Amino acid sequence: MATLVPTRNSCLPRMTGGEKRVSERLEQKLEDDYLLWYDVPIGLKQRQPDFVVFHPRRGLLVLEVKDWKADTIRQADKTQFTLVTERGLAKETNPLLQARAYALEIGVVLERDPALREPEGSRHAGKLVMPWAWGVVLANITRKQFDEGELGAVIPAHLVLCRDELYETVDAEAFQERLWAMFPQVFPVALTLPQIDRVRWHLFPEIRVEPGSGQFGLFAAEGKDARALEIPELVKVMDAQQEQLARSLGDEHRVIHGVAGSGKTMILGFRAMQLARAMSRPILVLCYNKTLAARLEQLIGERGLGDKVQVYNFHRWCRRMLDSYHVELPPRGERFFEAMVERVIEGVDKGQIPRFQYGAVLIDEGHDFEPDWYKLIVQMIDPATNSLLVLYDDAQNIYGQPSRRKLSWKSLGVQAQGRTTILKLNYRNTLEILAVARNFASELLAARVEDDDGVPLVAPESAGRRGPLPELIRTDTAAAQLDVLIAQLRDEHAHGRPWDEMAVIYRASWEGEKLHEVLQRIGIPSSLADERGKQALFVVRDSVKLLTMHSCKGLEFPFVIVPGLGSLPREGQREIDEARLLYVAMTRATERLLLIHHLDSVFSKRIRDSINEVQAQLARA
Repeated sequence: MATLVPTRNSCLPRMTGGEKRVSERLEQKLEDDYLLWYDVPIGLKQRQPDFVVFHPRRGLLVLEVKDWKADTIRQADKTQFTLVTERGLAKETNPLLQARAYALEIGVVLERDPALREPEGSRHAGKLVMPWAWGVVLANITRKQFDEGELGAVIPAHLVLCRDELYETVDAEAFQERLWAMFPQVFPVALTLPQIDRVRWHLFPEIRVEPGSGQFGLFAAEGKDARALEIPELVKVMDAQQEQLARSLGDEHRVIHGVAGSGKTMILGFRAMQLARAMSRPILVLCYNKTLAARLEQLIGERGLGDKVQVYNFHRWCRRMLDSYHVELPPRGERFFEAMVERVIEGVDKGQIPRFQYGAVLIDEGHDFEPDWYKLIVQMIDPATNSLLVLYDDAQNIYGQPSRRKLSWKSLGVQAQGRTTILKLNYRNTLEILAVARNFASELLAARVEDDDGVPLVAPESAGRRGPLPELIRTDTAAAQLDVLIAQLRDEHAHGRPWDEMAVIYRASWEGEKLHEVLQRIGIPSSLADERGKQALFVVRDSVKLLTMHSCKGLEFPFVIVPGLGSLPREGQREIDEARLLYVAMTRATERLLLIHHLDSVFSKRIRDSINEVQAQLARA
């Protein structure tokens, strides 16, 4: 079954009857290595062909669909059709010309890329490496009616699919032959995966991921956007599943269960940008982690969306609600934050704080939200749009009790039944990093059966990107850990890695404060994610980021160092909660992971065993 972007169900409300039939046949009659796009803007001019059909060994085909009936066509020539309508006679451009214009635009865009052109010295030097073509679908006109109406004089017969060629009973092979007969030339082609990505990169600028930016790649500043003329040697785009999901998100409540590194934040960014263009009411983005909220706020501001998209960590948003509507803050104390949430809930119930303030709410890292928070948040959404998106990874729940992970969305006011999606592929980490992290946290990632409305615990699958095995270094003393850490940072920087691609993630805040002092003293630039520094952590670009295991959630860095492994799990803490924290810290690394300890512990032994086991598995593979 071919992949249609967006999903057919999400497109049905805006499809004509003919387009519905065409989409169904394309999905059914084409194999799963076909990619299809319906009514998606293409290239710099943002033209919107009805369908684009793409196959790595066939080429690219543009289809224009018309629901015209034979008896409504009064006159036709090669430039236009005259049709009988309820409002009288109407003139329409010949659909073949429309399809041709779209296809020519695509051809011009793709031929700019040397990687998609035949090389110099070849017979077809400078030409596109794949065939491309265009055609017409007359969804309500049979082949007999087409011939009897002599429409072949204005649209060549081989460039048309007719009604009786769209029947469910049509042979799949015959259907495909009709499509590929539309090509003016057919020649062998086998596009590589990088070439396929390049085709999508050119056609759909909005799915481009800025190199080196990881999950925040779609938030590239407007000046670096789709209209940049320079074509990079390496391109990165959302994968087909991510794109399909991102484009298919309509209104109503939706939940995406995704493993760490599956592109959840990237999908959130795509959705936020779409909503910002479409909605007049403000859009609210919430997460738990202050550091992540600050990063998202900064990037959305750079994108020029700060006036339409509000970004807060949940407690900061609660404080804003109380301040904005003059509701008294609770007294400072141990329960200040809990009490602040209670004041907001009470304020909404009493009418002091208005409901329905936002056109849409998007929640990142929703696994850290309390049930009552969801009950509050759903009241903030405009019923006219009823747009809620929750991104969730149960394996990363590091703040709550186990009972929190057993919840019913329906009981929280989240109407997500039948509108949930699971993302299993991890694109963030190398196979080696993910394998070691999974092995270490295998008990956390055990399969669990839930009902349709429950929260599944999803074990990640690797996207297959390779790199070095994580390293575990044991030192003789606690002080020697610091020496190793500094030496590793300096060595990595000397080999060309910028300071801001490195992070040190630790368990206790005091470790970061001490490390920050030392690094500043010896001239290694660093930014500390303490209470004051979380908001500005990424303002200083070229600096090593110092974060606690709690603060690192939702972020990623090419090189991560985790010191102090020998003191984990911390005394008085549940081992499974501590393991969850370490799992989150380990999976922040996109390329290289280093762990350091001077004492042996349950976790250091488990990490050592995991590294050895993964090394043995890879040697056997």
